[in-house]
Amino acid sequence: MPASPNQKVAFVTGANGISGFAIIEHLVRQPKEEWVSIIVSSRRPLPNAWVDPRVQFVAVDFLEPVETITAKLKHICADVTHTFFTSYVHDDDFKVLRDKNVPLFHNFLDAVDTVCPKLQRVCLQTGGKYYGVHLGPVKVPLEEHFPRYDDKGYNFYYDQEDYLREVQQRRNAWSYNIIRPNAINGFAPHANGMSEVLTIVIYMLICKELSQPAHFPGNEYFWNSIDDNSYAPSLADLSVWATTAPHTKDEAFNHTNGDVFVWKHMWQDLAAYLGLEAPEPQFKKAVGQANTLANEIDMVEWAKDKKPVWDRVVAKYGGKTFAFDWGTWGFFNWATGKSWLTISSVNKARRLGWSRYDRSFDTWIETYQSFVNAGVLPPRQALIGN
Repeated sequence: MPASPNQKVAFVTGANGISGFAIIEHLVRQPKEEWVSIIVSSRRPLPNAWVDPRVQFVAVDFLEPVETITAKLKHICADVTHTFFTSYVHDDDFKVLRDKNVPLFHNFLDAVDTVCPKLQRVCLQTGGKYYGVHLGPVKVPLEEHFPRYDDKGYNFYYDQEDYLREVQQRRNAWSYNIIRPNAINGFAPHANGMSEVLTIVIYMLICKELSQPAHFPGNEYFWNSIDDNSYAPSLADLSVWATTAPHTKDEAFNHTNGDVFVWKHMWQDLAAYLGLEAPEPQFKKAVGQANTLANEIDMVEWAKDKKPVWDRVVAKYGGKTFAFDWGTWGFFNWATGKSWLTISSVNKARRLGWSRYDRSFDTWIETYQSFVNAGVLPPRQALIGN
């Protein structure tokens, strides 16, 4: 229990996801005099146990009735001061996402507003889809003040943000932050709907096993374009900073690592790191900017018969056979098949005092190593023979 106004109690949802896991990892590294308790939740049990005694787990499905949720949370969350909502139900069909993700957040917010009388700040994580980057070319760099586009009722982020402000104004007892990352990379202990680095590594290692070059599956425009990423530990750092700084109340912040990269060089550098060839592609599609996706290789189709090959990779070099099923092939199509830029500005967070920077290539290697440490992917030493 908080003994003073400076002591905080966190409630983190989506503990098995990339963002939720990273926030918990960040919080357990903070002084116990500041964060005295860290309550974490997910629908599924945690595959790993945090040895930090401040961490307490509660299994919650935020698609259950609010009454059921509040009954589960009313005692364990009574002292919560800061909530971090990272729960998300993924579908590769953007139009379907609203059906699950709107009630998911409504139920969460209604529950914590009821059972957390000491609540000070609510952190809602949304993302680049707020700006319409999933639909076609947009104005870049993306800035937090941009007006909403005509979403035809499909963008669930708009509903989530509107409901957040509605409940806050009704209660007038706590403040909020909204965090909008781009293409999150990081470790997660379970399958995740948008796991870019894991999927690329699996793809490249299967190409290696088949004695084939690791061809870029996207298009010529994106191969030569700049992009940015959000590293989950950095995203966690921004989220905790924003929700604990007094001058950032009721503000939205974009998140990226602070740099940009060219896909051509990122792809070839990662391939070289894993001991593969990634030659300059001979593209047939989408030379310039376009309004539709264009993929030289349909990764969903490509992956359909590759599970036995991955099993051979694991038998030779290590890792887990189930990792193949964690590959997010549909998202990978979108991530590499765009013919437009999706760059975000983090100037607002910089102006208000957030100072972390990360080199994106380093974060890809760190993400890969995290999966190696967890036994999910084979180690580099086995792959390159050193």
